[in-house]
Amino acid sequence: MNYDWKTFLKEEYKKPYFIKLMKSVRIEYENFICFPKKENIFSSLKYCSFQKLKVVLLGQDPYYRDHQADGLCFSVKNGTPFPPSLKNIFIEINNCFNKSLLHRKSGCLIPWAKQGVLLLNSILTVRKGIPGSHKNIGWEYFTDKIIKTISNKKKILFFSYGEIMQRKKCF
Repeated sequence: MNYDWKTFLKEEYKKPYFIKLMKSVRIEYENFICFPKKENIFSSLKYCSFQKLKVVLLGQDPYYRDHQADGLCFSVKNGTPFPPSLKNIFIEINNCFNKSLLHRKSGCLIPWAKQGVLLLNSILTVRKGIPGSHKNIGWEYFTDKIIKTISNKKKILFFSYGEIMQRKKCF
C-alpha cells in the first residue's frame, strides 16, 4: 500500500471490524481459492497514490475466474481476454473520446492507476466462481472509509459501474 494511504487509514487497521475482516480473509484464503492473490488485495492503493489521485472508478468485487483479478477493479492480468465489463469501458471511452482502446493487447490498467485513477472495488476479495461471496464481511466499511476520506480531502470525480455501485453512498 502506498505510504500516503497508510497515513489516512492507519486508524482503520486497529478497529474491531478490520481485525475481524482480516481474520475472515485469512480463513477464506486458507480454505478456498480466492482472488486476487493475497499480495494484490490492496493493489488499488499501491499503484494510485492519494497525492496523484484525480478520478475514482468504483466497481463491485474482483473478477471471480482464474487469471483475471489483479487487485484493480476492471483490470485483468496481461494476456487475459477482456471480460465484458472491461470491453464496455473501452467502448465508452472510444465513444466519448474517439480513442480506440478495443485493440489494446492488454487489459492491465496499472498505467491508469499510476496516473491517478483509483480503481477501487467495494469488496476487495472474492471466492473463485462465486461473485459477491465476500460481501458483508467488512470490506464495505473499509472502502467506504476510503471514499469518505477522498470526499473530505479532495474534489474528485467518482464513476461507478453496476447497479449495486450506483446505489453506493458518496459522502
